Amino acid sequence: MNEFELNSRLLEESTFVTKLTLSQVRLNHDSRFPWLILIPEIAGLKELHEIPEEQQTIVHKEMIFCSTVLQKFTSADKMNVAALGNLVPQLHIHVIARKHNDSAWPQPVWSAGDAKPYEKESLVKLADDLRNRLSS
Repeated sequence: MNEFELNSRLLEESTFVTKLTLSQVRLNHDSRFPWLILIPEIAGLKELHEIPEEQQTIVHKEMIFCSTVLQKFTSADKMNVAALGNLVPQLHIHVIARKHNDSAWPQPVWSAGDAKPYEKESLVKLADDLRNRLSS
């Protein structure tokens, strides 16, 4: 059986926040949108329907948990949740907090131009804040 290995693009474009029961939670580096990425730590997954049946409920609950925490933390108007995988084939689930006044509204964040990276201090603080909220 293959071991889980994080895709290099996910590693480069996000920061580790915490580990849940099955998924690794990472913070996307685009500061324009509060954006978590859940990556189920199961080797070889590309699609949601490939998650073994006995683990599907765990991933679903983790997605709901992260969505709820991020929405409360950001007072988001809408939560966008998606598993696209067009550029990164490894299964990962985007959980994005959206506000009616964000720079992409009402379009998807992917059509909003270039990402704006966090300043290092802001990235560390936000990742710590989210880690604390997701761990309690």
